[in-house]
Amino acid sequence: MAVESRFVVIRQGVEVQTFMDKKSADEYDKMLDMADNLTAMFESSPIELTETMAEELSIYLAQNREDVLVALQAKKAKPPEKPVKAKPVEKTAEKPVVKPVKKTAKKADSEAA
Repeated sequence: MAVESRFVVIRQGVEVQTFMDKKSADEYDKMLDMADNLTAMFESSPIELTETMAEELSIYLAQNREDVLVALQAKKAKPPEKPVKAKPVEKTAEKPVVKPVKKTAKKADSEAA
């Protein structure tokens, strides 16, 4: 008989999502907490948003919090990753070296005639 550990995120008595590891469940729960805080902030703002729009926007911003922090200049953007240069493939078989043939005086005279 197999034993599985599952971590369930429950919000307001409703099972939201199930994870196989605690770290992922905690990260998701934290993201939902941020979204709840953003939704409350939107409700108190003078901008009129429907409840659905406010929730969707809040979740989007919480999921992309790193980009939001960069946009708010609260965090520096990560430098772009440099492309990794591929090393040239080494050839195992070498091409034979062809040496030019020198003309001797006898060959040069016979070719001129």
